[in-house]
Amino acid sequence: MEIAKAEAQRLYEENAVYIYRLVLMLTKSRSLAEDITQDVFMQAFRKYGSFDPQRTGSARPWLSRIAVNLTRNAQRKSRWLYLIGQPPERADPDSIEAIVLSDERDQELWTEVLGLSLKTREVVTLHFYAEMTLQETADLLGIPLGTCKSRLHAALNNLRARLPKKDRYFAYGSDGTHE
Repeated sequence: MEIAKAEAQRLYEENAVYIYRLVLMLTKSRSLAEDITQDVFMQAFRKYGSFDPQRTGSARPWLSRIAVNLTRNAQRKSRWLYLIGQPPERADPDSIEAIVLSDERDQELWTEVLGLSLKTREVVTLHFYAEMTLQETADLLGIPLGTCKSRLHAALNNLRARLPKKDRYFAYGSDGTHE
């Protein structure tokens, strides 16, 4: 089934900024995020026939899964290029926070989030930024719920340890819920 031009435009307009920011948080690179965002929609338009709104409710989880998979592929490719002598593109982290966040405390928090490992950063970004439940996050990443909770717990402990006590304005349990 081919996607109609009006439907493609609506899908893009409603989700492009969300997908771009999601990929930006995972890659830390504006240009890579732009490229991957374009690839997400190109793939979504090609495979629109496989999208089942009855199963996912909206296109956002489906597009998020495509975005995460393409981001992982790009990062694997980037590591490979680095190993063969071409260093991957590096973005200025300050510019990322300036785009995504405006509050100074949030900038400090997201600077620390961007310093997390990719696996923990994925969980934090999908759960807190994309506002997915832990089960949705686990499903999207293709990991067990327990692994998702463990990664979130490790990330939050890491952030609590690295942020000054006065800036620890977030308090979440190991399941990601507010305490």
